[in-house]
Amino acid sequence: MTDTVISSASKEVVIGFERPFVMIGERINPTGRKLLAEEMKNDDFSRVEADAIAQVSAGAQMLDVNAGIPLADEPALLAKAVRLVQSVTDVPLSIDSSIIEALEAGIDAYQGKPLINSVTGEQEVLERVLPLVAKSGAAVVAISNDETGISEDPDVRFDVAKKIVSAANDFGIQTADVVVDPLVMPIGAMGTAGRQVFRLVRRLRDELGVNTTCGASNVSFGLPNRHIVTGTFLSMAIGAGMTSAIMNPLHAEVKAAVMGADVLMGNDENCAAWISQHRDPGAEGSGRSARRNRRRNTAS
Repeated sequence: MTDTVISSASKEVVIGFERPFVMIGERINPTGRKLLAEEMKNDDFSRVEADAIAQVSAGAQMLDVNAGIPLADEPALLAKAVRLVQSVTDVPLSIDSSIIEALEAGIDAYQGKPLINSVTGEQEVLERVLPLVAKSGAAVVAISNDETGISEDPDVRFDVAKKIVSAANDFGIQTADVVVDPLVMPIGAMGTAGRQVFRLVRRLRDELGVNTTCGASNVSFGLPNRHIVTGTFLSMAIGAGMTSAIMNPLHAEVKAAVMGADVLMGNDENCAAWISQHRDPGAEGSGRSARRNRRRNTAS
């Protein structure tokens, strides 16, 4: 069984087979959020703070933190966002950037063992990111594309993932500290996108023994009622062996689908999390009230 351990200064989260699925909150990301991007550029991090608190309150066990804003000082913004989020929540973080200097700044600001998001199979990227991961003792997201782009063949993506895991091992990074992103494409544009991911996740689990993650909302991009599609996708991906996802826990349909999948996979012991989340809070009181009413009726 492969366990990927991520930690903050005070809390540890384990991503692993036969463990509850790990929801990584996606909302601290200015990509596609013009208001958030503008606020962060102007040194206003109030929305970052609010998003961090809301996602953890909704059940996110980790948070992804991204500060990729064109023409902005991304290293400084990312470091500030990491410090702020760690000051208002205790969950571990995924430090998210394609810029090595920003990753370095985020790691320097972080307390604990982060998940670095991300590295690809491109040789230049491997040689820049993996030494940083090894030096910091972090875990890393491995995105299964390389110089040739994103293949539609899941077997090619598997080979890229295998290459990244091997390269990570060469730098002294354990396989357990590599979490593979099989790359989820929009199902509206590529009808086989779901099947590709499910097939690849099974191979990654059975043959490479690695944990997996993805940007879950990508699958429903452009579709109406997209949260239902995203939730259904995650349920099926969990059945195939996926162990975490960068997602929005504020969408009730998506969160419920994940929790239901955990129940059916046997990863929610005694269905405790499901019952705690979905128990009718008035049920016990209603029972007492009903009994009292029956006694009154009998007495009269």
